[in-house]
Amino acid sequence: MFEARKVWRMGWEALGQWGEDVARIEPLAGGVANDVWSVRVNGHLAVGRLGGRSDADLAWETELLQYLDREGLTVPVPIPTTDGRLFAGGLVVMTYLEGGPPETQADWRRVADTLRELHRLTRGWPQRPGWRSSTDLLHAETGTKIDLGAMPVEGVARCRAAWARLAGRQTCVVHGDPNPGNVRMTAGHVGLIDWDEAHVDVPDLDLVLPGNAAGLDDGVYDIAAQASAAWEAAVCWDDEYAVKRLAEVRAV
Repeated sequence: MFEARKVWRMGWEALGQWGEDVARIEPLAGGVANDVWSVRVNGHLAVGRLGGRSDADLAWETELLQYLDREGLTVPVPIPTTDGRLFAGGLVVMTYLEGGPPETQADWRRVADTLRELHRLTRGWPQRPGWRSSTDLLHAETGTKIDLGAMPVEGVARCRAAWARLAGRQTCVVHGDPNPGNVRMTAGHVGLIDWDEAHVDVPDLDLVLPGNAAGLDDGVYDIAAQASAAWEAAVCWDDEYAVKRLAEVRAV
């Protein structure tokens, strides 16, 4: 972790490519994969995220966010460098979204509607470079953060049995992590932040929400919940959370 943090601090020199009136303000929650700070760019509050993603990966994400913004979704919009690039040296600078997390069942229903609009807008979208969908992993062993070879054989069998129930479904972009901390709500909008886990997959994986706010039928919800638990176990393996999620996936 120390070495990663050291690299990130050096990498923040890239912020100068957004102009002379730029500054980091304070760190924000961003997990271990990225260093995320509030920043000021030309007098406006923004968010900077520095990490180790490839240029192809960042191009996929920033182009997606621009498209969703044009289509009317509330998302962080990439702010270009002074020469027009959407990222530089692993750094992306995005607009800051106001709002708080969902608190009521009505709030979560609004989140579900927003996720369904995301799914509608991105049918047929190309896969994020290097990623696999849940059904790809019925045959593939690896994909970005996932290495099934590192998991117990019996656990892999359970995960694949859960994902097999999604086979043949239409795919689209899924946000991948619509937890309360990644939602910014106001009376007028539902904003989704932190698109680090976004990829192409079956849309129901996004719709396992508190209180079944998406209104999925019992059978559909069970399939989605099992597949989602399997996905999170595989992505996070083998920390305590991943072990807990794998325990939720039924035996074959």
